[in-house]
Amino acid sequence: MKMLALILFAITYILLLALPKLRAYIALASAALFVIIGILPIDKLFSVVDWNVILMIAGTMGMVGIFIETKMPSLLADYILAKTPNVKWAIISLALFAGIISAFVDNVATVLMVAPVALTIAKKLKISPVYSVIAISISSNLQGAATLVGDTTSILLGGYADMNFVDFFVFQGRPGMFWVVELGAFVSTIVLLLLFRKDKQPVQSMERTKVTDYIPTVLMVSIIVLLIVASFIERKPAITNGLICVSIFAIGLIRKFVRTKDKKVFIAAIKEIDFTTILLLTGLFVVIGGITEAGIVEEISKLFVKASNDNIFVIYTLLVWASVLCSAFIDNIPYVATMLPVTAQIATMMGIDPYLLYFGLLTGATLGGNITPIGASANITGLGILRKEGYEVSAAKFMKVSVPFTLAAVSTGYILIWLLWK
Repeated sequence: MKMLALILFAITYILLLALPKLRAYIALASAALFVIIGILPIDKLFSVVDWNVILMIAGTMGMVGIFIETKMPSLLADYILAKTPNVKWAIISLALFAGIISAFVDNVATVLMVAPVALTIAKKLKISPVYSVIAISISSNLQGAATLVGDTTSILLGGYADMNFVDFFVFQGRPGMFWVVELGAFVSTIVLLLLFRKDKQPVQSMERTKVTDYIPTVLMVSIIVLLIVASFIERKPAITNGLICVSIFAIGLIRKFVRTKDKKVFIAAIKEIDFTTILLLTGLFVVIGGITEAGIVEEISKLFVKASNDNIFVIYTLLVWASVLCSAFIDNIPYVATMLPVTAQIATMMGIDPYLLYFGLLTGATLGGNITPIGASANITGLGILRKEGYEVSAAKFMKVSVPFTLAAVSTGYILIWLLWK
């Protein structure tokens, strides 16, 4: 049964790589096979899915769609651009702005918010928008690991390791992932300054975006505040965070319907939710539950421990940089979902605190996805926007910015996490 589970798992991953447009169906079909064959007992089917993670993603995505419609992100970008003297600082400012938003909003949604502003600037100045959109994409992907709600990988870690919103800022009396990411962002910003040092064309003042509805902004902030409050509640239901996100989304949706009297708002809101990601994760939770049940996770963990010769620094280094390499070519969501139980098992075998390895995994997988155009959904989205504008971006051109940016951010996080958690 163990060999059968391993073969099925390997085929699943090969198909996920080969057929990216069918990832959700592949994961669900594989999950069904794990249950039908009997690798995962049917009575464990419901329990292996992290419903808190699923609800958090669905609620946050839905609320982000309503938030974007108010044009508040564009207004904030306008305020920032009014303070920038030239193109170099406009690009840096937009990249930093995208990073700030993506710490609390889905990375793809962040790129959809901020990239159009970069396109507008480029058209007015008659320059290429390619490098500015790339900078926005990779910056948003970097900052997604800063908070519990910033990226699906963070939500996965929070759910698996029982971490709350505040834990990403201060954890066990030490600085959390937020500060690791911010230091990485600071160092990578220096890299951007060097890359764009010659772009000194002045930026013209632009017409300021008008916002007439501020309630969705209040609701977005409410999600963050309520998640913080919930983090202090002990013995709360396991799906508390998910219920908060879904409830705020429901309030925003009902309010929008009351204002417009249009039933189509419900259909439009549902379309904003990325069901491909949700179905993919649901299927993967079952698949991972199956390989755990079959003992595959334990075997993979033994390989890591054997390769490190029981040396904590070596296992930490292997985990971080293997994650960078893998997530450069594999979507980091299935990778992190698979590696979290492996990481926990490694920590148990070596008798160490798992959080050193958890944070190393998150750093390598989330930041490492920036290296290639296909390593993260935010990158794919940014290049899709450029393609619609008539700009085809090669992997070499993308990596001219992404490689030094990513290596600077990952190296900084790698060193800081070791110093804090060794």
